[in-house]
Amino acid sequence: MKLSVIISTYNAPEWLEKVLWGYSVQRHRDFELIIGDDGSSDETRQCIVSIRDQTGLNIKHIRQEDKGFRKCRILNKSILAAEADYVVFSDGDCIPRDDFLTVHAREAEAGCFLSGGYQKLPMSTSMAITKEDILAGRCFDLKWLKAHGLKKNRKNTKLTAGPKMARFLNRLTPTRCTFKGSNGSAWLKDILMINGFDERMPWGGLDREFGVRLANAGIRARHVRYNAVVIHLDHKRGYQDPEQVRANKNLRRANERNGVVRTLYGISQLPKYQADRSELQETAKDGQN
Repeated sequence: MKLSVIISTYNAPEWLEKVLWGYSVQRHRDFELIIGDDGSSDETRQCIVSIRDQTGLNIKHIRQEDKGFRKCRILNKSILAAEADYVVFSDGDCIPRDDFLTVHAREAEAGCFLSGGYQKLPMSTSMAITKEDILAGRCFDLKWLKAHGLKKNRKNTKLTAGPKMARFLNRLTPTRCTFKGSNGSAWLKDILMINGFDERMPWGGLDREFGVRLANAGIRARHVRYNAVVIHLDHKRGYQDPEQVRANKNLRRANERNGVVRTLYGISQLPKYQADRSELQETAKDGQN
C-alpha cells in the first residue's frame, strides 16, 4: 500500500532533519514524503536536499511565501501534490518510530480515519537526540529518554505498550478520538470530499475541525494512539493567540452542530486548483533533479 505522508514545517530545519532520519528507517517502504513548508528560509530547503541525497527518500518540497501563519493553505497545496490514495499527516517536530507507517497502512480501513497521539519531550531531551539515536531506535526507549530528561508520567505508556496491550489501550482510552494533525491519516477521496482544511482557521484546533467534517460525512474515527508512535520535540509557540483559538473553537462547534461536511474555504478555492495539482507535482519533480 502506497502512502503519501504530509509533514508541515516552518523554520525548524534542525528538528525537521531529525524527523526525516526517522522516516529513513521506516519498515513500511512504499511512501512519498511531502514537506508542506509555510514560508521557511533557504536553510530548510538545504536540509531537505541534503537528507534526500543521503537517504534516497522520495521527498517533495511544497513551499509558499511567508505571509504569516497559513498552515491550512500549505496543507491543502500538499494534498494536491499527493499521489497515493491514502494520506498520513504529521509535523516537522514529530519523529516517527520505525513501525509508524506500518501501523497506519495496516489499520487503514474504508470509511474510517485514524487518530494517533504523541509522546511530548522536554527541550533538554529534544536537543539530546542525535541521528544515531534515531537510526538505532534508542530515542524511543523509555529508559534512555528518562536518562536524558524525560519525567515520569502515565502517558509514557505509549512507549512501552506491546501490540496486544496497544490494541487494548486503544479501546480503553477515555481520550476523545479526534483527528490529529501531528499523527492522523485518511483516504484522499474522503479528504477531497470535505474540501480539505478550512483556510479561515489560523493556529488552534484546525485539525480537530477537519476531523469534525469527516465525521459529519460518515467517516468513523479509530484510535491508533498507542501503536502509531511519534515523539514530539519541544519548541516555542509564539504564534499562540487565545482569541484565534476561541474563534476556531466556535467555528468547529458550529460545524459539528450543523452537520457541515464541505468547507467553502478549502482546496477548491486555490487558484485553478486542478491545474495547480499538476504544477505542484512538476515543481516537486524538478526539485528532485
